Amino acid sequence: MGVSSRSWTAVPGAAEQARSVLAAAWSCEVTAEGGREELVGAHSVADDGRVLVHPPTDSTLLATAILAPRGEPSAVLEFADVAPVPVRHRVRARLWMAGWFTPEDGGRLAFRPTRIVLRRPPGVELIDLDEFAEARPDPLATAEAHLLTHLADAHPEAVERLTRLVEPAGLQGAVRVRPLAVDRHGLTLRIERVRAHGDVRLPFHAPADDVAQLTERIHVLLTQAGACPRGSNALQRQRADGDG
Repeated sequence: MGVSSRSWTAVPGAAEQARSVLAAAWSCEVTAEGGREELVGAHSVADDGRVLVHPPTDSTLLATAILAPRGEPSAVLEFADVAPVPVRHRVRARLWMAGWFTPEDGGRLAFRPTRIVLRRPPGVELIDLDEFAEARPDPLATAEAHLLTHLADAHPEAVERLTRLVEPAGLQGAVRVRPLAVDRHGLTLRIERVRAHGDVRLPFHAPADDVAQLTERIHVLLTQAGACPRGSNALQRQRADGDG
């Protein structure tokens, strides 16, 4: 699915996206020797990529860590990257981290990964541990949910206008277009059809390092969309034909 007259399609690297998933995730599922447990609002991330978990006192994970023979139980952490705007198939990526927990003072557990796997379109990627430790989350990661829901709820006309940048073939059969994701490199739209969907990326002319720069990048896209003939918007034509 293409974008008219736009060839640059920069996207975050796998290590950066993995760090972004960690930065934005509110919950994680932990599979350890004591079983499987979902922790909500109980983790943070250190600069080096270690996951710091603060389990409740009655957590089976905490008991497993205390009773482990070496004091370092093995575990797998799973994080889901869920689109903040309601769309079909809202899980955009999944991150798995295998490694070891080390008990720390105050009932905190430090998780050190030994293997990191990211599943996102177009497939599954094994992330180098050194690259992961050195990577930083996208600067918009923690603000993305608010930014996208505001765009979808308060400015649906802007979303429709942006579809003028999509090649007509990419909108064939479309019944709804929603903002799916945004990062410093671009905005991704989800094109939904009756029985299928696809995504199209609108890259920015330069990376955005904060919300103010993002606002300017979106305005540039809207200006470019405004310069496109209305006839190029296949979605509007299809709706007009349906009304007729």
